[in-house]
Amino acid sequence: MDLPRLALYQLDIPQNAGTLLRLAACLSFGVDVIEPCGFLWDEKRMRRAGMDYLDQVAVARHSSWTAFHQANRAAGRRLVLLSTKASTRLDRFTFGANDCIMVGRESAGVPDEVAEAADERVRIPLAPGARSLNVAVAAAITMAEALRQLNAFPAEDLP
Repeated sequence: MDLPRLALYQLDIPQNAGTLLRLAACLSFGVDVIEPCGFLWDEKRMRRAGMDYLDQVAVARHSSWTAFHQANRAAGRRLVLLSTKASTRLDRFTFGANDCIMVGRESAGVPDEVAEAADERVRIPLAPGARSLNVAVAAAITMAEALRQLNAFPAEDLP
């Protein structure tokens, strides 16, 4: 079964990237990293937050937005952008197994051209006056909801 993937658009903070790679390893989904990142992408920085999980995640690195977008289209994936500006609420959105869920930079989100290229735009409803969540928290909530809808959480290895 295909599973949704998570795309990280030019992240600024290595700890968030490491946290999201660990999440991907634990929940068995792939990650697309769209460069350039706002930090040097190296094993030391990723292992600090991702710990020993990094060898368990399928990461595809893309040199640019254009390279990612072409690869995503070639794979037949729907691009779902997580954005505070979206009108569709997360709890009212239906995910598909072939979705690629994208989060933007912590400092600036994604440029307009990227937002316009998304097939769907989804937001997490927040309390009045709250502006946004940490990008890793928002991605975790969204990926968990997508996996829940698709009944695609990994099988537990219980005694």
